[in-house]
Amino acid sequence: MASAGIPPTRDAPHQAGGGLSGEAREVKIKTLGASLISHLHKIYDSQLSHADAAAFLRNVQRDSEADIAHQLAANPKHPWDFSAFLHYITSTATNVVAPPQQQDNSWPLSSYFISSSHNTYLTGNQLSSTSSADAYKNVLLRGCRCIEVDVWDGDESDLDTSDSSSDEDEPAEKAKPKTYEKRKTRVEKVKEKVPASLLEKLSLGKTLDKYVEKKKPEPEAAAAAAATVTTKAPSPSAAKPAVAPAPVPAPAEGSAPSPPKKTRTFVEPLVFHGYTLTKEISFRDVCVAVRDYGFVASDLPLIVSLEVHCSTEQQEAMVQIMEEEWAGLLLPVPNEDVQALPAPGDLRGKILVKVKYAPPDKSEGSPPKAPSKSASEESVATDAAAAAAAAAAGTAQTPPPKKPSKIIQALSKLGIYTRGVSFKSLTQPEAAMPTHIFSLSENGVMEVHEKSARELFDHNRHFLMRAYPSGLRIRSSNLDPAVFWRKGIQIVALNWQNWDEGMMLNEGMFAGTGGYVLKPNGYRTEQKLIPPAKVHHTLATQATAVRHYAMDLTIEVLGAQSLPLPPGDRNPDSFRPYLKVEVHVEEPGERHGSDPVPVDGKEKEGEFKAKTKAFKGRDPDFRGQVLKFHHIPGVVPELSFVRFLVRDDELGHDSLAGWACVRLDRLREGYRFVHLLDVNGMETGAIVFIKVAKKLI
Repeated sequence: MASAGIPPTRDAPHQAGGGLSGEAREVKIKTLGASLISHLHKIYDSQLSHADAAAFLRNVQRDSEADIAHQLAANPKHPWDFSAFLHYITSTATNVVAPPQQQDNSWPLSSYFISSSHNTYLTGNQLSSTSSADAYKNVLLRGCRCIEVDVWDGDESDLDTSDSSSDEDEPAEKAKPKTYEKRKTRVEKVKEKVPASLLEKLSLGKTLDKYVEKKKPEPEAAAAAAATVTTKAPSPSAAKPAVAPAPVPAPAEGSAPSPPKKTRTFVEPLVFHGYTLTKEISFRDVCVAVRDYGFVASDLPLIVSLEVHCSTEQQEAMVQIMEEEWAGLLLPVPNEDVQALPAPGDLRGKILVKVKYAPPDKSEGSPPKAPSKSASEESVATDAAAAAAAAAAGTAQTPPPKKPSKIIQALSKLGIYTRGVSFKSLTQPEAAMPTHIFSLSENGVMEVHEKSARELFDHNRHFLMRAYPSGLRIRSSNLDPAVFWRKGIQIVALNWQNWDEGMMLNEGMFAGTGGYVLKPNGYRTEQKLIPPAKVHHTLATQATAVRHYAMDLTIEVLGAQSLPLPPGDRNPDSFRPYLKVEVHVEEPGERHGSDPVPVDGKEKEGEFKAKTKAFKGRDPDFRGQVLKFHHIPGVVPELSFVRFLVRDDELGHDSLAGWACVRLDRLREGYRFVHLLDVNGMETGAIVFIKVAKKLI
């Protein structure tokens, strides 16, 4: 059974998000209702009854000559009768989303936008949700090509736990004193990090206390635990090695993958969100999920972004586990530093480990043996909240910030093309290293953009950068990824478990692409696969690198069929749907650095929006209502999006019933069907029939 918050693994290929959806998928319409048939008769009588089919396809549908030739071959009747027209209009050729063009995968990695996940292991919010290996299976089957793994030290109390099992339902009388103390300490740290105002706003205080009390031991057990501590009796597990004495042989080529180990005989690292109440899972179980599902939906390279908070011994265990479970998938460590980023087409079926870079001459000492209390690159989700708490405390004593834990060489060497480097400035020495990658929060990116817009844009033409959501997004809301793509950032990490505007735009960008999208000209280096040190650095910025158009867009809404009801609504008679269309384009203030991204957990709604009147039922006739957008400025087709939202007209908040998102350069003109997804991104049989006309000036 899949964990809460994500669908069963078998359903993941039918869920949108970024990379898989829309790829050679059958979307032929099987049946049409009377209302839509009536519209089609009118279209046929006015456009095709006395006209050439080729002229209709060319002048109304704006199809390419290749598509026209294909349709005429599939419907050889001349002229088309209504049956031939119906055959065409219900085919995949009338999907409002054009299939992605054949892509050149021979440019360096920095020349692509990459479909990416943030805190991939979580199934819900950032503070108390469940972690699960199933979350990795889900995003990988949906086309994600960059996942995140936060790794922490395991301990002896984890030896008897299995992959993602929860002990939430364990009877209180069986609770162990050690588990209780562990939870109590964890909750105290969370309360220290999160401001009191935020605890009250989210009603978290009582939830945290209940979380601890579930594991409060009986007095006898507590006394026994105290006696054990007093006598300092040696623990039987104390002598167990931190890593296995011998590596597990890799499975023979072609053989079935070995099942994940359910019982561990030595301490292995864990994956969870530090300083929160999120449930931990085994690092090995994550690696097994990556091995088994990493290249099912796409064979383009998979980036595994490691946030390492482990001691030396546990880092050694990480390396051993990865080499065991990912045998044949990891790249061989080169004898010398590489001088240029490779092309994704040359790394098919390979895992790229993103881990903090440790220069050999600085890491030969003895690394710390205790777990680090701070993230190696990225702040934990509540760091921003912790800063607010410290500020509110005023004179309260706070310990000085600790330096990130050192990464052992055996682990650092796995980061061949994706060496994580802590960001200080765009001119720091590591910024010229071809294989470096900076990770910045959304607010950090905007600060750099406001101060050094040209340098930021130029950096991202040649080198990798990753952006991730603000730590205040505790409910796992998402940033607006288009803002960061327009700054050339390749890896914009999103919370895939939460369906909002950010994930809809991610679907619009990556649908059918396998998770990699080649940047527009002007956003990438001028030449392929040459060392960044030898490239020509231009004065181009986000505002000047590509042409910005003005656009006129007209959408005539004819009808809809089989619309899904909003969640919790079971009465179709009370359903009054309307279609809302939003155009997401670059704002002048954003382009020049004067319009920062909001940090209140909500995305900025598209400025250009229009909606139809509401009609009753799941098969409404919208009667040809026309939605017009005149002279929209700042349009870059490859970085602009149109969202179609079906909402229920009701008192108060109009609940979302279905949606679709299309990148503007893939928005087809003419009479088209919009295939809707439900509020969880799952495929439906719902369609909206529209006519599209667009003009770029």
